[in-house]
Amino acid sequence: MIAEAQRLESVQEYYFSKKLQEIANMKTDIPIISLGIGSPDLQPHPDVIAALIKNSQSGINGYQSYRGIPEMREAMANFYKNKFHVTANPTTEILPLMGSKEGIMHISMAFLNEGDKVLIPNPGYPTYSSVTELVQAEPLFYDLKDENNWLPDFEQLEKLAEQKPKIMWLNYPHMPTGAKASKDVLRKIVEFATRHNILIVNDNPYSFILNDEPTSILAIDGAKEVCIELNSLSKTFNIAGWRVGMVIGKEAFINAILKVKSNMDSGMNFAIQKAATKALLVDDSWYDELTKVYAERRKVIWEIADILNVNYNPDATGMFIWAKLPDGKDDKEFIDEILHDKKVFITPGSIFGSNGEGFIRFSLCAPLEKLIEVKKRVEA
Repeated sequence: MIAEAQRLESVQEYYFSKKLQEIANMKTDIPIISLGIGSPDLQPHPDVIAALIKNSQSGINGYQSYRGIPEMREAMANFYKNKFHVTANPTTEILPLMGSKEGIMHISMAFLNEGDKVLIPNPGYPTYSSVTELVQAEPLFYDLKDENNWLPDFEQLEKLAEQKPKIMWLNYPHMPTGAKASKDVLRKIVEFATRHNILIVNDNPYSFILNDEPTSILAIDGAKEVCIELNSLSKTFNIAGWRVGMVIGKEAFINAILKVKSNMDSGMNFAIQKAATKALLVDDSWYDELTKVYAERRKVIWEIADILNVNYNPDATGMFIWAKLPDGKDDKEFIDEILHDKKVFITPGSIFGSNGEGFIRFSLCAPLEKLIEVKKRVEA
């Protein structure tokens, strides 16, 4: 028998990969409604679809530049300038990615050696820790807790810094909790990274979902020396399956990531790049309409949460509702009970880390009529 690589010993199949297969195999008398994954169900802007169709028929089907077409990089730079007040050179400081999840692997491969320490939020996106394990670095989990509004404990970070971590994964607005970090908090993080020579990677795909104050860590003075930022068009522009993201930072950081990326893919599809460029140019009415739709859905999710007797923060942002179960309730047992009894899938908080135990996460990525049906089922 041919043995798998040792690096896989500490890595499990992604939770949603297994759970969705389990759900697909269930035999039910009514359709299962998923409120689990944050996969936007809304359509992209009509101009974006038109650009995709037009450029799919252009005859340009060959390999593309690893850096992306200049037009898209210019649009990304203008997007950051207009929305975050961050100036970035589109030629040297922006690198398009086939989704920011790809970027997590590329960044880790570009900067981490075997045994390097990595600061990872608990709770947080599971891919941060799994990719850290895959490159054979060592995760150092830093606590985010309800009583601290899901913000870092800087005393704990200083103690962890004694182990000389090389990278710190950051994610605000935070997934799964929806917590926001103020500019003062981001400033403290930049100062922490500067003191300890740590590369901060802020993963920032949720800034425009139910959030009045989009923020980039790169807007903080001195951030470019120790920070890079991942972003994605998936959530904001409803093109998750198209796989369009970006990483922004100073030229030396971008060049290191490009060394990995250029050996891993052959450039993004031309038509998708042109359509993504169009998405980045939509006017403010797009964001207003997005907010309106998600706000209406969120209201129904709050009503469902009330029926289930779980507590949530009405000031949280993003496309998820993070809710606390009554004391003593096991989150995985709770969601399995709802799945089998009500045919509704909700995500257990513990998959995001030990600090997520006793919490559940609802996705807003379902049409209003399905959310109303979920409400009826849980009321029954």
